[in-house]
Amino acid sequence: MNKLLFLLMLILSAVLICFKGFDYKWFVLYFRYMLLLSSIIPISLRVNLDFSKTVFSYKISHDDKIPGTIARNSSIPEELGRIDYLLSDKTGTLTKNEMKMKKISL
Repeated sequence: MNKLLFLLMLILSAVLICFKGFDYKWFVLYFRYMLLLSSIIPISLRVNLDFSKTVFSYKISHDDKIPGTIARNSSIPEELGRIDYLLSDKTGTLTKNEMKMKKISL
């Protein structure tokens, strides 16, 4: 999708140059039009991200394996994959040392 939008941006810049007319600095004007039209791509990325979060929330709400689930906002897929705290030591992964938590401050 983004490749298509980039190609559309290049074509629109060329069409605008053709309507304006080719003078001695047409390439500067071409890059100026590309710069003005470059906001198309980040906006489409944001729309795609929000749409996918909405679809994921809908699928979570209508999943048969977890009955009674209601997704009340669209940020749930982000929060499901987030790790809040990781309690580990440097050598605990190789030697399988177990840690005892004595104190935690939040």
